[in-house]
Amino acid sequence: MNEPLVVEPLRLRRVPMLCAAISFAAGEILARHWQPTLLLALCIALFLVLTLISMRIAPCVVLVPALAMWCAAGCWCAQMQPPLAEHRALQTYADGLNRIVRGRIVRVRLLPPQQSMQERPLHPWEIEPGGWETDTNPPLQSVDLDISAVEEMTPDTDIMQPNSGGVRVLLTGGTLPLHCGNVVEIPLRLRTPDIYRDPGAFSYANQLLSEGIDLTASTKPNRVVQLDAASASVRCRIYAAQAWAGERLDTYFASRANATLPATLRISREDAGMLNAMLFGNRTALGTTLRDAFQRTGTFHLFVVSGLHVALLASGLFWIFRRLRLPEGAAVVTTITLTTAYTLLTGFGVPAQRALLMTSLYLLALWLDRESNALNALGFAACIVLLLDPRSLFESSFQMTFLVIVAIAGVAAPIIQRTLHPYARSLKLLHVLALDAFLPPRLAQFRVRVRMFCILAQSLLGRPLRSLPIWLLRLMYHLAEACIVSLAAELCLVIPMAIYFHRATLLALPLNLLNIPLLAALLCAALTMFCAALISNWLAAIPAALTALLLHAMRFTVLHLQTAPLADIRMPAPSMLAIAVAIAMIAAGCILLCERSRTLVIAGTTLALLVPLVTLYPARPLLHAGVLEITALDVGQGDSLLTVAPDGHTLLIDAGGPVGRGGGTAISSWDIGEEIVAPYLWSRRIRRLDVVALTHAHSDHMGGMPAVLRDLRPRELWLSIEPADSPGLKALLDEAQRLSIPVRHLRAGDTFAWGDTQIAVLAPELGYGNDRAPVNNDSLVLRIDYDRSSALLEGDAEASSEDAMLNHHRLSPVTLLKVGHHGSKSSTTAEFLDAVAPRAAVISVGRHNTFGHPRAEVLERLEAAHTRTYRTDRNGVETFLLDRDGAITASSALVPLSVSTEPWD
Repeated sequence: MNEPLVVEPLRLRRVPMLCAAISFAAGEILARHWQPTLLLALCIALFLVLTLISMRIAPCVVLVPALAMWCAAGCWCAQMQPPLAEHRALQTYADGLNRIVRGRIVRVRLLPPQQSMQERPLHPWEIEPGGWETDTNPPLQSVDLDISAVEEMTPDTDIMQPNSGGVRVLLTGGTLPLHCGNVVEIPLRLRTPDIYRDPGAFSYANQLLSEGIDLTASTKPNRVVQLDAASASVRCRIYAAQAWAGERLDTYFASRANATLPATLRISREDAGMLNAMLFGNRTALGTTLRDAFQRTGTFHLFVVSGLHVALLASGLFWIFRRLRLPEGAAVVTTITLTTAYTLLTGFGVPAQRALLMTSLYLLALWLDRESNALNALGFAACIVLLLDPRSLFESSFQMTFLVIVAIAGVAAPIIQRTLHPYARSLKLLHVLALDAFLPPRLAQFRVRVRMFCILAQSLLGRPLRSLPIWLLRLMYHLAEACIVSLAAELCLVIPMAIYFHRATLLALPLNLLNIPLLAALLCAALTMFCAALISNWLAAIPAALTALLLHAMRFTVLHLQTAPLADIRMPAPSMLAIAVAIAMIAAGCILLCERSRTLVIAGTTLALLVPLVTLYPARPLLHAGVLEITALDVGQGDSLLTVAPDGHTLLIDAGGPVGRGGGTAISSWDIGEEIVAPYLWSRRIRRLDVVALTHAHSDHMGGMPAVLRDLRPRELWLSIEPADSPGLKALLDEAQRLSIPVRHLRAGDTFAWGDTQIAVLAPELGYGNDRAPVNNDSLVLRIDYDRSSALLEGDAEASSEDAMLNHHRLSPVTLLKVGHHGSKSSTTAEFLDAVAPRAAVISVGRHNTFGHPRAEVLERLEAAHTRTYRTDRNGVETFLLDRDGAITASSALVPLSVSTEPWD
């Protein structure tokens, strides 16, 4: 009590393992640019020898060769780690043929009910690149197979050829009582998951590959033939445990015990989906509305079972065991054991594994070395994780877990120890007056004032409430401590949030400050409910009522605050320089906050507070000055064109979308605007668009538009006509009105200047109208001229629209043509092509699409016209730079934007 609280300065000798982890990570980063494997092995040996020599001769410099050795080791480990396994032999069978596939079931999941595919647009992986047949029934069950053999078909015979790999099969229209370990044979058309070759775009194929899935397929339950039931693997048993835990929650949801409770205390189907996501990591039943709301407010991490959940559970268990007077070693071992059991119920995903490993190592390090610094324990855990899986350094879950602990131990802890802890400790033994003499004057005076308030409380409220001021002060200290910890965590997490999620969530701090304690209480209540439900649903009713109350409070705050102004700011990822400066500021802040000088402490606090400013500071967009840029994004069987004027004005024409009914609304968790179009624009550091234009109201052009309006807030929206029967377009216009985006309607004959260019509208004609559903000839056709260069962008305009342009003499030769309707034979007629005589043409089309686009006759016409033709299905995103003298330069996704092919005249 009489020992002053002193923050010990942060020196390298106190955190050697943290320095080693940072050096190892630096080596991994270096490995991406320098890969002399043999030389690295020699360097590791040399630095090890130098370290041993320094320990004996010059201990003061021993850290230099030691850290160099860790750096070389990180570089070597990164190079030696094998890439994610791709089963090339299995992928060759994704050829459109119906083959019998034999495999062992490793995972079975029931999918939430969905609307029929006749009523919604198809996901790109449902219809392309391998959607040779479509099934209008929604998928109800997901089955992952570990393949053992695939049917090899030859003209003479069919045999089952041994093979290996993973296939995810969706059962449509029904389910089967399948279990892990079952061996099945299914006739399938295997397909390769689509890859969008746009910088910054989400890769569904890479996500599946990380789960061990190479190919996908869909079938009906009656085609599945069960051969036998073999013993399940460990991986299979883990997935089965996760499914069993989710089923137990669903059992309680459907029970009479739950139905008898009032609505506020009852767990609904939506609540069950939230609990399944929060407790066991199964987000399949999580509604799109809730998912979006939590993402917009920066609280979606509550649904990701990783560092936060594992740390809260482990800290709660450890606290309980210590309060039960369990020895520290036994408390650590028991905590790790129970936490491991919990992570197994969550499916034991990579983030949960990493969080469990880091939490376990952290507890062990603090137990075995009582004087250990928390940052050093973190460094020890990080070293083990990176040694086992060097690739984890570049994953968001590892970075966020690491930064959160740095924020708590390196930023929040020194501030709390300097400001709150002295007063919190002075509240102990308040009745012992003699202790005041051993305290600093300010603390002694504080104790005197608290005693006076206690006497006042006794006189006013009675002796039982004499200690009320002490209780209130302790509550205030705990709240202040939570505020400081949350603020420090949000300051550090702004970096990965901007890099991976393109968000700056101003409400994240207050919501996390409220929801993280709610989550801690919710985890305790929900796990108690789960354990009680294993015995009786009626026994689980009381903890379930508390769980529902906490869950409804959390959902209420998020749903009602998500629409607040500036609640969710979307932004490009910061530049590498900004990231490096922000990380350096965090490191410097951690060091300065541990210094004794008040000036240095204030400087460290200031550096930590300035991290968001450096991270979010707008960087210059990556544009090509002095040329007209036309970029056709790879959006599958859809259209999306980025046009950039020579002076930097930006225009996005269409935003892609799933193939479906024209004018329909796309109710789906997949949003091509959010996952593909916006990330590409952010990769170019474009924060806001000047104009967004919609050629016509078909879903493959309009599906991603609402997300683009929300994320990039264009200054203007251009349209042609508004078909009478188009609920999707009406919803888009309502969204534009909500966002205060002015709408401009264009018709043939309109001409105006845009940036350094001149735009002419070629279609539709002034007298054209459509009192039905949207059609291709509604398309807005634009011609953009930049001195001697020009581009004609015709959306999905078909022959009748092209004839109208010809009859009104609106066509003349152009430099670049965006071919109409994905290269369909209904567009790009011979007469139209003769009139525009393009030197280059680009076709936006999906790989292996079911429509046969682009049609051979269209390609033949373009070849006969000596037009260089580019296709997004082959090369991904295509970029064209048009000089004012008429020259054009082309580059594709396979060639970086900074490197272009030679221009031609």
